[in-house]
Amino acid sequence: MTRRVRIGLAGLGRVGRIHAANLSGRCPSAELACVFDADRGAARRVSEHLGVPWVASYEDILADHAVDAVAIATPTQAHAELSALAAWAGKHVFCEKPISLDRRATVETIETVRAAGVAFQPGFHRRFDPDWAAAVERMRAGELGEVYLFRTSLRDMVPPKPEFLARSGGFFVDVTIHDLDTARWMVGEIVEVNAYGTAVSAPEFAEIGDIDTAVVVLRFASGALGVIDNSRAAGYGYECSTEVMGRKATVRIDHPQYRHYEWRTPGWAAHGLARDFEQRYPDAYAEELESFARCVRDGQPPKVTAYDALAAFDLALAADRSWRRGRAVTVEPQRIGADVIYQVEPESR
Repeated sequence: MTRRVRIGLAGLGRVGRIHAANLSGRCPSAELACVFDADRGAARRVSEHLGVPWVASYEDILADHAVDAVAIATPTQAHAELSALAAWAGKHVFCEKPISLDRRATVETIETVRAAGVAFQPGFHRRFDPDWAAAVERMRAGELGEVYLFRTSLRDMVPPKPEFLARSGGFFVDVTIHDLDTARWMVGEIVEVNAYGTAVSAPEFAEIGDIDTAVVVLRFASGALGVIDNSRAAGYGYECSTEVMGRKATVRIDHPQYRHYEWRTPGWAAHGLARDFEQRYPDAYAEELESFARCVRDGQPPKVTAYDALAAFDLALAADRSWRRGRAVTVEPQRIGADVIYQVEPESR
C-alpha cells in the first residue's frame, strides 16, 4: 500500500476547517495527523468531530517525528514565521496565501524554505479546479492559439467582517491576488498594471482606506490584454469566472451554480447560485492538498511554487500603487532559472 503523507494542520478558521475535512477524508495520499489552533476550544471541537488528535502548541506538531508536513491556515500575520519554523524542523509546508504582508519577510521565508530543502506550496486553489485545469491543459496543447484577451471576475456575495478587513492587507492583496496568479498561469507574464477602485457598498471601506469594487487592466509581455473585475459585495451570490480569447478558439469558465438543475415555470427559469468560495470550490480545495501530498511522497516539485506566490503578491502591490496614484504601473518580469521575479517601478516615478 502506498504510504500516506501525515500532515499537521495549524489554524482552524473557515479555510482551516475546510482543509481539516479534506485531509481527514478526501485526499487519498494524505492523512490528517493532528490539528492546532490558538483557540484550544476550537481545536478540541474539530478533534472530536473528525476523530483526530489535537495539540496544545505549534511546536508540538514540529516535534512529532511522525508528521511529514504542515498545512498553515492561520491568520496571515503568522504565515512567514510558521513556515520558517516548519522548514527548520524539516517539515514540508503548505501555506495559505499570501506568505506575508511584507515583501522582505516573504523573500526571507522563501530563502529559508529553499535552504532547508523542503517542498513549499502556496494556497492558490483555482489552479487545481477541474474546470480551470482542463482549460489550461488544452491551451498548453495549442488548441486556443495565440491569446488576444484574458477576462476574469471574482465577486463575493457579502464582505467579510470589519475585523478581518483591517488586517487583510487590502483589497488587491486579499482578493485580486487570485486573479493575478490565474492571469500569469493561463496567459503568461505581465508588464503593466492599471487599477481602478471605489468604495460604494458601505462607508466602512473608505474609513479604513480600502475599497470594495475594482477593475484592473493588464498588459501581458505577449501583447495580449487582460481585464479583471472584483467585488466584495455583489449581493446576488458568489461568482468566479474566466474567459480567454485566442486566435483559434475561446474558452469560458463560468460555473456559478450550486445545484445543477433549473426550476422552470411559465416565463421563468431559475437555478441556485453559490453563496461563497466553499460551495464553489469543494474539489479544488481537496485536490490542492492531494497534489501537495503527492509531491511530498514522490519528491516532485509542487505545481505552484513560493515564487508564484511572490509574483502574485508583487502584482497585487503594483495594482494597489496604481489605484492610489491614478495611473498605470510598469512591472518587469525577470527570469532566474525556473522562477520569475517581478521588479516594480520605483515609487518616485
